[in-house]
Amino acid sequence: MKLAEFALIVFGVLLNAAAQLLLKAGTRQVGHFDFSISNAIPIGWQIATNPYVFGGLCCYAISLVVWILALSRVEVSVAYPMLSLGYVVNVFLAWQLFGEALSTQKLSGVAIILVGVYLVARS
Repeated sequence: MKLAEFALIVFGVLLNAAAQLLLKAGTRQVGHFDFSISNAIPIGWQIATNPYVFGGLCCYAISLVVWILALSRVEVSVAYPMLSLGYVVNVFLAWQLFGEALSTQKLSGVAIILVGVYLVARS
C-alpha cells in the first residue's frame, strides 16, 4: 500500500471517529430522552439544531467521499479492516474528552485490534 492510499484511509477513519465524538457531544447536550410521540418533535428539533450533531453529520459526509476515493485505490479486503482503527482512536478520545472508563479489558482489545490491522496492512 502506498503512503497516499494509507493517508486516505487514515483520514477517512479519523473523520469517522470525529463524527462519533461530535454526535456523542451533541447527545450529551440534549441529554437522556425517551422515544415517544409526544417528544418526537421537540427532541428531534433539539438534535437537528445541535451544532455538534451537525458537525458530526458533516464529518460523516466528508468521510464518505474520502472513503470512496480510498476504495478506488485499495482493495476492500485491506481497506475495510482498517476502519477498526476508529475504535482505537475513540477509546482514547472518549476517555480524554468524556471521562469514559479505560479498563485493562479495553486496552487489551485495543492491542488486539492494532495487531490485526498491522497484519492486514502487511498482507
